[in-house]
Amino acid sequence: MNFEAAALWSIAGVVIGGLVGMLLERRGFKRARGRLQREGQGILEAAKSEASSIRKAAELEGREEAQRLREDWANEAERRRTEIERLEQRTTERSETLEKKLELLDQRQDRLDHRRDAIEKDRSELEARLADLTEREAAVAQRLETLSGLSREEARGELISQIQDEARAHAAQHVREVRERARREAEREAKKIISQAIEKLSVDHSSEAAVSVVVLPSDDMKGRIIGREGRNIRSFEAATGVDVVVDDTPEAVILSCFDPVRREVARVGMERLVGDGRIHPGRIEEVVEKAREDVQKTMREAADEILYELGIHDLHPNLLEVLGVLRFRTSYGQNQLAHAREVALIAANMAAELGLDAQLVKRMGLLHDIGKGLTHQQEGSHVEIGYELCKRCGEKDAVLNAIRAHHGEEPARYPETFLVTAADAISGARPGARRESFEHYVKRLEKLEEIASSYKGVEKVYAIQAGREIRIMVTPDKISDEEMAELSEKTARRIENELQYPGQIKVVVVRETRTVDFAR
Repeated sequence: MNFEAAALWSIAGVVIGGLVGMLLERRGFKRARGRLQREGQGILEAAKSEASSIRKAAELEGREEAQRLREDWANEAERRRTEIERLEQRTTERSETLEKKLELLDQRQDRLDHRRDAIEKDRSELEARLADLTEREAAVAQRLETLSGLSREEARGELISQIQDEARAHAAQHVREVRERARREAEREAKKIISQAIEKLSVDHSSEAAVSVVVLPSDDMKGRIIGREGRNIRSFEAATGVDVVVDDTPEAVILSCFDPVRREVARVGMERLVGDGRIHPGRIEEVVEKAREDVQKTMREAADEILYELGIHDLHPNLLEVLGVLRFRTSYGQNQLAHAREVALIAANMAAELGLDAQLVKRMGLLHDIGKGLTHQQEGSHVEIGYELCKRCGEKDAVLNAIRAHHGEEPARYPETFLVTAADAISGARPGARRESFEHYVKRLEKLEEIASSYKGVEKVYAIQAGREIRIMVTPDKISDEEMAELSEKTARRIENELQYPGQIKVVVVRETRTVDFAR
């Protein structure tokens, strides 16, 4: 009973507490709503006040902006008005200037009209005087023809012929005097410079051969070189590209090839095979390949040695490679690498005497014939091949000019080019430097005599000093002293254009008058 009463009281307490809580919560809601209404009213009043302030500020700013725009418009209008006034003033001044010029032109036109009238009057007078002079000239010419017995055309032709003969004689005499004077003044100094340049150079004589001889320890080695059924000799010829001649020559075999590089590779390879004694196709290919590498190394070392001697350190690798090939190239028996070195040193010595760029001259002389290292691989002359190679490798224009000018394919544009051309001629013309075949030599002599004999008044022609000099004997009645200089010059130019020859050829014209009588 007590437990149920307690439970009832607990339930009643909970219900009463819930009712009290609900009353309190509703009263709190009413107070909060009142507070929020009051805050909203305050915010609304503040917003209205701020909006009013912003509207007033905007109105004030608009009035200020309008005032500023009115002032800018007034300034722009003033500026345009000033510019218009200035342009009107310039237009007025220009109009006044044009009016003055028009007045001056009118005055000048009047003066020109007066001068034209005066010129027309003078022209009429001159035409009248010309007609009168023409009549008088015709009368005088008729009288001269009657007195001389020659027509006008015949007299004119005779006079022109005499004037031409006199002019030709005077020109030839003048050329002769200029040449003699230049020769007297320059010959001594030129000989001195060239002599000093050559004295500083030590060179060897050279010869050309198309064969190399390999000495054998005994004749029994020939059979081993040939091999069974000739397989060794065939393998060697296929690997080297040369012909191996095994004949009756005691203790020797001959290697024949017109390519000196391949012939040198074959010689080195053959000597190693003979020294080693092991000769069979496999060994031959191995030894020949090693010999080819050694020859390439020899060529590079030869080129490096020349560059070190000349003081040239920035040569393109492609040029260096081709320069090494010249170690085994010859022309008329002259080694081309030695020739390039010789030309470089001679030209540099002459450049030093003349105060020119000796280092540039060395480079020009060294590379002037470099195309000969590629003539067996490319079509064309060694001049064009060398020119294109050096151009691709970035050589200077002076070097390119020396390559083409030393054979006359373009004019020399630098003073150093003349020295390279002269040094090339000296190197090729020195005794023992070059040689040529007997057949070619005889044909050149015949062509020299044919060229000199083709001119009128030539009596006899002699090619002497192995074709280095041609002596022309002329008829004194047909060739005068003045015409001798013209004849020698014409002959020299034809020889330059029609013949290929090392060095230079001297042309001597001899005119001799003899008077013979007998005492009885």
